[in-house]
Amino acid sequence: MLSPDLPSARLAQIQSVLKAPYVITDAEHASLALQLFAPQQVLLFEDLRRTPADSSLLAAVREAALDTDPLYATFTSGSTGVPKGVVASHRSVIDFIEHFSEIFGFSRDDRFANQAPFDFDLSVKDIYTSMKIGATLVITPKALFSRPVELLDWLCAQEVTVMIWAVSALCLISTFHGLDYKTPKTVRKILFSGEVMPVKHLNSWRSHLPEAMFVNLYGPTEITCNCTYHILSPERSYEDGIPIGRHFPNEQILLLDAENKLITAAGTEGEICVRGTALALGYLDAPEQTAAAFVQDPRNTRYPDLIYRTGDLGRYDETGDLLFCGRRDHQVKYMGHRIELQEVEHGIAGVDGVERCCCIFDEEKQKLYGFYQGTIDRNTLLEALGRIFPVFMIPGVLETVEEFPLTKNGKIDRRALLERRKKRR
Repeated sequence: MLSPDLPSARLAQIQSVLKAPYVITDAEHASLALQLFAPQQVLLFEDLRRTPADSSLLAAVREAALDTDPLYATFTSGSTGVPKGVVASHRSVIDFIEHFSEIFGFSRDDRFANQAPFDFDLSVKDIYTSMKIGATLVITPKALFSRPVELLDWLCAQEVTVMIWAVSALCLISTFHGLDYKTPKTVRKILFSGEVMPVKHLNSWRSHLPEAMFVNLYGPTEITCNCTYHILSPERSYEDGIPIGRHFPNEQILLLDAENKLITAAGTEGEICVRGTALALGYLDAPEQTAAAFVQDPRNTRYPDLIYRTGDLGRYDETGDLLFCGRRDHQVKYMGHRIELQEVEHGIAGVDGVERCCCIFDEEKQKLYGFYQGTIDRNTLLEALGRIFPVFMIPGVLETVEEFPLTKNGKIDRRALLERRKKRR
């Protein structure tokens, strides 16, 4: 799915990788589609609805289909300045949803409040879980996420029972103390992912819905939704952080050290790697990036056995639960989306009037900073970035600097830059 809410430049970048031969759209968005596709490639939904189905053609397509065929491609930020298309197969989704729906006990009586856009892989759990168990999927109007009071009215009116939401969306409500206004009492299960859930926001939700199940989910797009989960215990305060938990069935978590040795002891940090059928097929038209991320299991030299290196760091606690410890590179999770800081820097640097730039993510404050040298003013730069990036890739703070602090190696000292910013607050 190509979201019409994305800037035209971003859509053009995605299509340059996707190379979709056709696009299905409605009359409202036809003009936008014609900016990316030739007229003969644009198929109107209204016309297709009136077209009789070709049963013989459908039968031929189904006969040739394999469960290892691609189901969708989700585009994430890329370090080269070009979006990466993560290709997931039918088998990966079937396998994951089978376990996902069973573990959390969803039923046909549930009403899922879809929060994530359909071009964001978080929505895969809403769509396919509802389809599998025959539950109801209600699509939350996007405009309500800027109006917490109306959002809560809507959740209550829809008698929602399940919320599989990004952390930032849940925090939108708790930040403004919306639950004190109205609590959606029908909600029985809240599953969250995308970022680290702040404990104070979690406690607000738990205090208003003490009987509900709360689940912390973890996993990058490349492993089809999630690879670990932790069902929160009502008896624990989680002041030291919420575990990302243990692996889903038919997935295996490998915690590897710098020498690719398996870590099993509690307290030792390593890179989180994943193996199993949930792994994506790779990146679309990007064999080098695919080969770098989907690699042979270093413990197995006898036959092909791929693992995905997440780039995330983790460690086991004393109970065997996995704890997330941050990133080992410059990829971050901001507003529920994975972002390559290099791509943001690449975009800012390309704007006329910018000489040099550096982007930093503050894990503690969950803020994305953009520092730059140049003659362009902040508002003009914001306007330019709005034509290049979706909202979640634009730094919340843009600031000019006279000079960048440097490390001994002559690189921008990111830590010093962030500390300098903190001292001025």
